[in-house]
Amino acid sequence: MELSTPGPTVGVVGGGQLGRMLGEAAGPLGVEVVALDPTPDPPAAPVVRDTVTASFDDADAVEALAERADVLTYEIELAEPELLAAASEESGTPVHPDPETLRTTRDKLQETAAMAEFAPVPAYRAVASAADVRAAGEELGYPLMVKARRGGYDGRGNVPVEGPGDAEAALAEATGHAPEQLPEDAAMVEALVPFERELAVMGVRGDGERAAYPVTETIHREQILRASVTPARCSEPVREEAREVALSVLEALEGRGVFGIETFHVEGVDPDRLAGAGAEGARVLVNEIAPRPHNSGHWTIEGAACSQFEQHLRAVLGWPLGGTDGRAAATANLLGDVDEPQPATMSGVDAILGEPSAHLHWYGKREARPLRKMGHVTVVGDDPGTTLERAGELRDATTFR
Repeated sequence: MELSTPGPTVGVVGGGQLGRMLGEAAGPLGVEVVALDPTPDPPAAPVVRDTVTASFDDADAVEALAERADVLTYEIELAEPELLAAASEESGTPVHPDPETLRTTRDKLQETAAMAEFAPVPAYRAVASAADVRAAGEELGYPLMVKARRGGYDGRGNVPVEGPGDAEAALAEATGHAPEQLPEDAAMVEALVPFERELAVMGVRGDGERAAYPVTETIHREQILRASVTPARCSEPVREEAREVALSVLEALEGRGVFGIETFHVEGVDPDRLAGAGAEGARVLVNEIAPRPHNSGHWTIEGAACSQFEQHLRAVLGWPLGGTDGRAAATANLLGDVDEPQPATMSGVDAILGEPSAHLHWYGKREARPLRKMGHVTVVGDDPGTTLERAGELRDATTFR
């Protein structure tokens, strides 16, 4: 296929910060972006061709978006796979990643089962009652992690279970349902495995191509991603295993695009608490998949030959993939440090702008909320530890109070 610029139009379901960064990456390629989002004037609005204000479950709006685009994609898992598939069939506009992939990754049990065919995972079970949780505990051992099968993000919907007496409360907290009213498909449990660190790999499926970026170490507190550093601070054999696991996971997914593959680096785990392909002796376990660009890949904007956002556009359009080589980089999230919602004004920007190796990304959100992701700062350099330390210092110098 001969490519030309100006190029095609990409319709994006979602107009948050990921949609904004897709729009920023599209401009130099001659690609236009139209984003659909329920929020009037969403973060993506200043940098995309147009925005459509509609809910994610508005079938007419999704179909209208498809009619305006050469390809549909999504930057949020609240997109409805059935509506995307129907709009694609009606308009003839392809959707990438495939709606079937979104359908799988939206359900944590289906996602884990799909991943287990290709890669190691923590041992898991479907549960429909507190008795099921206790039975899983007897079989797998405690502690367990109860997970809501749908709707969880940033750690929400995940609750640890230390013993049989915690089953009812954990189910209620994770799912929002009283145990006696729990839907059959609301929850699952996993063996809670001690890990050395959390690792993420941005994988890419192109038109007959697969690729992976260097392995990133992600640092969470209170279940929220606070910072990341690339390359991950673990041995080269572990990084290589994480990369191979990520490439294996790509085989379980359908359609083109960038995928955030979250994993655990473990050592010496009881084999009875593991499952999936290659579980015996595994040091890298798959945790969750995001079928879209991901916070753990933001470092690629300054730190890689081709950012995850340009890469996603190339992939969904069926264009040749860009390079995935990278250099040392660390990203720290700028989170709302306020006690209650207030207009978004950040102080401390001068510290970031005064650092030659730092890069500020502001997400364009009008309101700061407690722990809301408002932006990020990336520091590039030669040493992962040094870049991580400096990114943290610059983050700590900012405030929304």
